[in-house]
Amino acid sequence: MRAGPRRGGEKVGRVTEWESSLVAASAGVLLVGLALAAASDLRTREVTDRLWQGLGVIGGVLGALAVAPGGWVPLAAWIAVAALVVEHTVAWDERLPERLRSHALALELAGYGVVIVGLGIAAARWGVGSSGVPVGAIAVLATVLFARLLYQLQVLYGFADAKALMLIGLLVPTFARPWLSTSTGSGTLLSWMPFAITALTDAALLSVAIPVAIAVRNLRRGDFEFPRGFTGYALDVAELPRHFVWVRDPELDADLTEQVEEADTSEDDTRARTEAARRFLASGVTRVWVSPQVPYVVLLALGALAGLLAGNLVLDLRAIL
Repeated sequence: MRAGPRRGGEKVGRVTEWESSLVAASAGVLLVGLALAAASDLRTREVTDRLWQGLGVIGGVLGALAVAPGGWVPLAAWIAVAALVVEHTVAWDERLPERLRSHALALELAGYGVVIVGLGIAAARWGVGSSGVPVGAIAVLATVLFARLLYQLQVLYGFADAKALMLIGLLVPTFARPWLSTSTGSGTLLSWMPFAITALTDAALLSVAIPVAIAVRNLRRGDFEFPRGFTGYALDVAELPRHFVWVRDPELDADLTEQVEEADTSEDDTRARTEAARRFLASGVTRVWVSPQVPYVVLLALGALAGLLAGNLVLDLRAIL
């Protein structure tokens, strides 16, 4: 009589341990991937799509392993949302025939619609849960829609930031129990909130450190001027081509500063800063006021790390205040 319950408990324990291992593996892959992306973005202001694609495939596989015991419905739902994420990392529109390229956005929106409607029908037919539509799949879909909306509204300036946010959601859809936090006040909310939102809000909170760091740098060098001492610093013009910065000095050539501001690629940016430095030096300007170009992928990486360690810092601050 005792053998049956004991074996059942052991089975549940093994499943829980397996799921925990997959969560830990996904979180580890996420941190390593974001660290590589942040390092690349800091060094070259570019992140190769191969990195995003690799993270997407790994996230899709790990998530599939987690939901597969529930049957084909959760597996199909997960594959659909994973494919939607990976689609954003592949320049498939460039491979379309010329006559179809103008319809790329319509095709992408149709894909969105298929996934949304498909998950809605599946949820109505089989419910939400381990044998229906996984909560994680819903969280991933919400993350994709949220990231795309922020990009279209230009809240996220580069599409690399949107892709990073989507991949955060794919690798870690939800994360209710931070590794170091002992607070249970926001546990219920975090259990259904997409983890990407936690990473994003933590990144926004951590970004407050940037103007503080710039001000400290200026104070140490005796260059602090209020209020711009919080957003920029003086730089030798000869150093301008070697630093990813925006020229913020209103007394200088407006056309040159605008060219630096509106550069589309890192190569265009470097060329614009090199040309600006040449013309500034030719006119006798030796120092300019600049603002650092801080890649948001770096902040997202730090936000994801903070979210995994301590949870949603903004919610915790609201609870304290």
